[in-house]
Amino acid sequence: MGMCNSPLIYFSKDMIHSFHIPVLGLAYSVDTPVKVAPLGISSVASIVDDVLLERMRAYYATREGWAFEAIPDKQENFRAKRVTAYLNLMWRLVKERFEQVKMEALSDGGQLMRYFELLPEQSFLKLLYRKWQVMEEGEEKNLLEREMKGRMEHGSVDVNIMAKVDKLNLTSTGEIATSDALESLKGFAESELESSVVLSAGMNPRLFSYLESFPDFFPDENGNLKKKVILKVSDYRSALIQAKFLGKKGIWVSEFRIESGLNCGGHAFATEGLLLGPILEEFKEKREELRQELFALYLKALAGEESGCLKIPETKISVQGGIGTAAENSFLLEHYLLDATGWGSPFLLVPEAVNVDEQTLGMLAHAKKEDFYVSGASPLGVPFNNFRPSGAEKQRLERIAKGKPGSPCTKKYLVSNTEFTKEPICTASRKYQELKLNALKKAGLTDAEYARQASDVMEKLCLCEGLVTSAYLKLGISKKMNTSEVAICPGPNLAYFSGVFSLDEMVGHIYGKLDVLRQAGRPNMFINELNLYFDYLKKEIEINVLSMNEKKVKYLNRFREQMQNGISYYKGLIPRIANQTEAYRLKMMEELGEVELRLAGLTIG
Repeated sequence: MGMCNSPLIYFSKDMIHSFHIPVLGLAYSVDTPVKVAPLGISSVASIVDDVLLERMRAYYATREGWAFEAIPDKQENFRAKRVTAYLNLMWRLVKERFEQVKMEALSDGGQLMRYFELLPEQSFLKLLYRKWQVMEEGEEKNLLEREMKGRMEHGSVDVNIMAKVDKLNLTSTGEIATSDALESLKGFAESELESSVVLSAGMNPRLFSYLESFPDFFPDENGNLKKKVILKVSDYRSALIQAKFLGKKGIWVSEFRIESGLNCGGHAFATEGLLLGPILEEFKEKREELRQELFALYLKALAGEESGCLKIPETKISVQGGIGTAAENSFLLEHYLLDATGWGSPFLLVPEAVNVDEQTLGMLAHAKKEDFYVSGASPLGVPFNNFRPSGAEKQRLERIAKGKPGSPCTKKYLVSNTEFTKEPICTASRKYQELKLNALKKAGLTDAEYARQASDVMEKLCLCEGLVTSAYLKLGISKKMNTSEVAICPGPNLAYFSGVFSLDEMVGHIYGKLDVLRQAGRPNMFINELNLYFDYLKKEIEINVLSMNEKKVKYLNRFREQMQNGISYYKGLIPRIANQTEAYRLKMMEELGEVELRLAGLTIG
C-alpha cells in the first residue's frame, strides 16, 4: 500500500433510524430482520442454535414456495453451513421485501408511506417526506419521490454471537476440531450478508482470532468493510482491551454497544459498581482518543510502516438497557453524543416484530414489577433476568416437587461442568443435579446450609430448549421432542410497559409521538439501574456474610465506592437534564438521596 499525504478522514452516514432492536434470546428475534429491515429498522438475530436456524429456514422456504434441502448433521461443518444457509435466506427476503416497498407509489398510503411515517422527525429523509406531503401534484413532486426512494435504505441484518457459548467439538480421536462459536462465526463470514456481527459476553481470544480467517472483515481497496464487528461492552476499560486485541490483528471495531450491567434483558453482567451514566461520560470524553489509538494499531497491522491512504472507518457508540421514554432516549443521544440507542425488552410486546407465543405474551402484557427478577437460572453461572410466571419456571418447580430436578439435555450448547464426569455436562441437566445433590448430602452440611446450596443447584434452567419454545409455538413448527414450556428473559424495565403494541406504536413511543407507558411512578432509567445495583450489592453481602475474607471485603467496598462515585456524578448531572420538568428533576434528586442513605447503612465485613 503506497504512502499518502492526504489528511485522515472520518466518515459517517446519515442514519435512517436512531435506534436498533438488540438480540432477544435465542429465538425471539431470530427472524426480526425479515419483519423490520424492509421498513428501515436494524435488528440483531442470534446464530447460536443451528437446529433452530434450520427449522426457521424450512419454515420460510415452505411459506415462500422455495426449494428446501436440509443440511444433515453428518456433513462436515454442518453448523456453519446451516448458519450460512439461513442468513442467505434472510438476506434474500429482506432485499426482496425492501424492493417491493420501494416499488409502491407513495400516494397509495401502503408500506412505502409507512416507511417514511416511522422515521424520526429530525432525519433528512423525514424532512423530504414532510416537504413532499405539502407539495401540489406534478412533476416536481414526482421527482422528489424518486429522490426519496433513491435515498432509502433497509435496516441492517446483524447477528449475535455470545462469546461464552463456545462448546468445543472434538474429532473421533478426541482432538479439538472446532467450537460452536467459531462455527457460528464461519457461517456468518461465508454468508452473503453485508452487516455486522455483535460479539457479546466478554473476550474470547480463540473466537476473536478466528476473525482473521475471513477477508470480509478486512477493508477492500476503497477502505470499505463488507462485514463489520460490533462489541457489546459494559465499560470503557473492557472495550479498550477487546478492541486493542482486535486492532492488532487488523480488525476494526465499527461500534461499541454499551449495555447496562443489570438493567437489561438476558444475562446480566454486573460491573464492579460502575453505573451507566459515568460509563457513558468516559466514552464521551475519550471517544477521539480511543479512535486514534485503535487506528494506529489497525494501520500497523494492515500495512506495517506504509500507512497508505486508508481512511479512519466510522466508530459508532450506542447504548442499550432500561431505556423507557422518549425523553430518556433523546437525552442519551444528545448529552452523550451517541449514534443510536437499543430498545430490546419492550419489543417483546410487539407481536409483528418478534416471536412470543400468545400465552406468554398475555402474561408479559399484564405482568407486575415483582414478576421480573435477577436469578441464578443460567447454566453459565452468570446472573440471568428471569420471569416468574413463565412456563419453564413452573416446570422447574414441578420437577423439584416430584423429586426429579433438572432437565433432559439434548442440544448441549451450555455444557461446561466436569466436576463429576470426564465429558462436560450442563448444570441444568438432570444428570448433573442428581450427582451434585448426592454429593451435598454426603458433605456433612447443616440442614440450613444444605437447603441453601441445593436450592442454588436446582435453580438452573434449560435455556437451550426454553428460549426457542415460544417461537416454535407461535409459528406452529413445534415437534414432539420439544418442550412446550417457555423460558423468557426480559429486562426489569418491561414491568413499566402494559399491553400489546403495534410496531408503529412502539416506534412512535421511542420518538415521542405518543406515550405507551400505562404505569405511573416509573423512576428515571439511571435511578432504576442504581436501585438494581444496590439490591445486587446487598445480596452479595448476605451471601458472603459467613465466608467473608479480605479479598471479598475489598471487592465489596470497591463496589460500594464505585456506586457512591456514580451517585455523586448524578448529583451534578440531574440539573442538566433540560428535557424534563423541574418536578421530575427534584424527584430524581430525592430518590438519589434515598439510595445514598441506604448505601451508607450497609455493613461490609
